[in-house]
Amino acid sequence: MTQPDMPTPPWERPPRRRTPARVPLTRERIVDAAYTVLDREGYDRLSMRQVASELGVAVSALYVHVRDKDELLQLMYNRMFEGYELPEPDPERWQEQIRDFARQGRRRLLSHRDAVKISLGRVPFSPELLPHVEKLLAVFAAAGLPREVMAIAGDLLSTYLDGFVLEEVLWQDRYPESGGKAPQEMREEIEGYFASLPADRFPNLVALADRMVDESNDYRFELGLEILLRGLASYIAEPGPGEES
Repeated sequence: MTQPDMPTPPWERPPRRRTPARVPLTRERIVDAAYTVLDREGYDRLSMRQVASELGVAVSALYVHVRDKDELLQLMYNRMFEGYELPEPDPERWQEQIRDFARQGRRRLLSHRDAVKISLGRVPFSPELLPHVEKLLAVFAAAGLPREVMAIAGDLLSTYLDGFVLEEVLWQDRYPESGGKAPQEMREEIEGYFASLPADRFPNLVALADRMVDESNDYRFELGLEILLRGLASYIAEPGPGEES
């Protein structure tokens, strides 16, 4: 037995409790947690309080790094563009470059639940995103689009992406068991209804009855993108006699 006036031998001392090192709170960790909440709860339930709870900190700790929820949403929006760079403009391949940009944009918007609801109404004019805007405009400029068309082409593409993906998300929420597509029985009912309309009053609906609701989202997206690109291409001036194309 250890005497009262003797120090306790090291092997008889209780193990010292180690306090786990605290991971510093950063904007990156806050955005990570916000996406975790978004995927689990959806856009309507995303809140600063939910994010703080996910991180195990007081809400007040978030405001040291993020001004408010609107700034958090902007940071989440910025995150969507990380890891993607447009290639150097190639006037011979500008349409394929825009296709790749749009396809990746759609994948980004579908990679997190309700991410498109964050994208809606936001413009990529923050300092972090301006280089992306500049490179996109450079692709349009290399293609030879007029200035007045270039000025709205990026916004037109963004609006198409947001609107298309939002519809995809809404249908996915409504019909998750069929991959976001109306169930076969419903499609057949709609097709039958259109086909039964008076052909003299609704000739186009009757003629398109078998195509109105039966195409896949991928097909619809690619066709819509092709329509946009052909429309943009129609504004490129044809080279005159003796001019290089």
